[in-house]
Amino acid sequence: MKGIIQFVACSLLLCGMSAPANGQAVPPAKESVRMDEVVVMATRDRQEVRKVPANVTVITAEDIANSGATNLAEVLTGLDGVYVRSTSGNAAQATVDMRGFGENGFGRTAVTLDGRKLNRPDMASVNWLEIPLGEIDRIEISRGAASVLYGDAAIAGTINIVTKRGEGPPKVDIGFIGGSFGSHNERATAKGSVDKFYYAVNGEHLHTDGYRDRSKFTSGSGGVNLGYADSDRFDVSLGIGLNRTDYQLPGYLTRAQLEQDRRQAQPGVQNDDARNDSMITNLLIKSALGEFGRFDLNLIWGTREVTTKWDSFLSYSVVDIDTIGATPKYVLDRKIFGRDNKLTLGVDVYRDQFDKDAFADPRLTVKNNMAEIERKSLGGYIRDDFNLLQDLILTLGARLERVEINGKFTDLLTSTTVFDSEKIHKGEAYEAALTYLFGERSRAFVKYARVFRIPFLDEQASYYGFGTDAFYTDLEKETGNSYEAGVTLYPLKDLKLAATVYRIDMEDEIKYVSDPLTFTGRNVNLDKTRHEGLELSMAYELKKWFRLTANYTLQNVTFRAGANSDKDVPLVPAHMANGALEIFLPWNLTLRPEIRYVGSQYLGQDDDNSSPKLDSYTLYNLYLTWKPTVAGYRLTAFAGVENIGDEKYSSYAFESAFLPGGAAFYPVAGINYRAGLTVHF
Repeated sequence: MKGIIQFVACSLLLCGMSAPANGQAVPPAKESVRMDEVVVMATRDRQEVRKVPANVTVITAEDIANSGATNLAEVLTGLDGVYVRSTSGNAAQATVDMRGFGENGFGRTAVTLDGRKLNRPDMASVNWLEIPLGEIDRIEISRGAASVLYGDAAIAGTINIVTKRGEGPPKVDIGFIGGSFGSHNERATAKGSVDKFYYAVNGEHLHTDGYRDRSKFTSGSGGVNLGYADSDRFDVSLGIGLNRTDYQLPGYLTRAQLEQDRRQAQPGVQNDDARNDSMITNLLIKSALGEFGRFDLNLIWGTREVTTKWDSFLSYSVVDIDTIGATPKYVLDRKIFGRDNKLTLGVDVYRDQFDKDAFADPRLTVKNNMAEIERKSLGGYIRDDFNLLQDLILTLGARLERVEINGKFTDLLTSTTVFDSEKIHKGEAYEAALTYLFGERSRAFVKYARVFRIPFLDEQASYYGFGTDAFYTDLEKETGNSYEAGVTLYPLKDLKLAATVYRIDMEDEIKYVSDPLTFTGRNVNLDKTRHEGLELSMAYELKKWFRLTANYTLQNVTFRAGANSDKDVPLVPAHMANGALEIFLPWNLTLRPEIRYVGSQYLGQDDDNSSPKLDSYTLYNLYLTWKPTVAGYRLTAFAGVENIGDEKYSSYAFESAFLPGGAAFYPVAGINYRAGLTVHF
């Protein structure tokens, strides 16, 4: 802490020394290169993508509209280094994994909505249906360590969702998408501004009967963003989002059942289903302080109720999660010794209250036990971006975080307090990076970072009521060292080539380990693991003719010590590749064929690599988009077919000695069709 205080004091002193004698702000230097895309997430402040020491992708609202996607998980599928999978075909439960973390990939990527973290405190994925696609202005995906700025859960990268903001005369979009398996998606948005007040309102409904029996889900979402802006000096906005998602769980299939009928639900499972109700509220205040910088304050409140009724596990519960938080941030953007310099200071304060009531029956009438767990975190960070030379940027950052987890579990049938304990974790993160800008848009970077992840609540404690309930005070946080280097080149004006190579050496990675003799298990800190990889991408556009994009990801993730040393970490495909060709046709038509390849991977729980691998698969998709103007209204219409070859595959499976064939599989949809129309008023 002393070193951080000294670093802050020194940076502030240097910024003060560099102020002009007349006290007026220094006018910005003339831009010497063409500006590229601007992102918020990678630095928690607006920054040109080119100057960010990370592999960054920006997806715009137009990209989403052209994709025909009905949810966020579909939008993220196919990006370089991103692996999306689901056990049920339900987007609400989809896991988004970056940089090869396998079974628990969702716990290593920070997901934010306008700066507010969406990651749940327990071991569950983000509900990707909570954010309607019509609400999204852009999505920013940054691969690589971001623990300094985001703390917990930012080892592999960050995904920041930025919502739409009203501006100018009213604009209204109304759209509908329909497709196979009884799927339909209705959405409407309206945005605009009146004088200094702005607004954006949206609503969305999504339903599908599902590819498999008992895989139906329905989601309804709504949101509003109201704000007041006084030029660039003051901006306050209130965002509220609501969602209800009801879904079924079809369960797993054995190899024999998969061959018999891959669309059937797990035999014997009748009523595995769940409901998720959530509300997210943000009050964001931005204030420009002239030559003294800028100050932002984000006040956060969220609530979520999850009701699960799982006959297959005889598990019936209601979980309430209440979250409050505050994230003040100060930015001082001022030259030092004639060089550009940006200093960012911030504090993140969160409190999560997790309450779980378990019942004996699906009617939720007889309560068996209850868990009450509180998670309080306080983190402070500093980051400085300084131009050593006009085209050479040095980035330094540090973060200290303290997380306190208090847990109590009560068996109501015996009136016994099984545990009442606490655990305090202290996380430290550091980073250093150099970014070199050359040519008009090219750049290269190198980066080192120290990362950490705090255990989920249900990793720190077991509170399922199966007789193995305990609070594991010996379970420690995950830590690691991340190294990466990347380059982006423009050998031709419209040809972009990018490459990133990385290595993450993890210590104390957390995983559930079962004991087949006692039919019990618990979360433990694993032996050291190593995540190595290469991410390649290209984009070439010949205007008025076509646009070609492609990416390839190579991953080598292994245990580095213990009984499984040099074995591959399960559920990490070594190879992934994607390609798309947009062909610009007459009459405002665009034809887009796509190809997607995911390589073979070891089954979940197969740490010793003793079982056959999960097969690789290749998918072919084809879309046709039409954007005419009819009677003065702009239209966006599309039709598409996915998995044209009707590939029979599973994106997730796990090893089990207790099942016939030794494994459980979760099959994914075969060939399917969809079409949609959006009217822009």
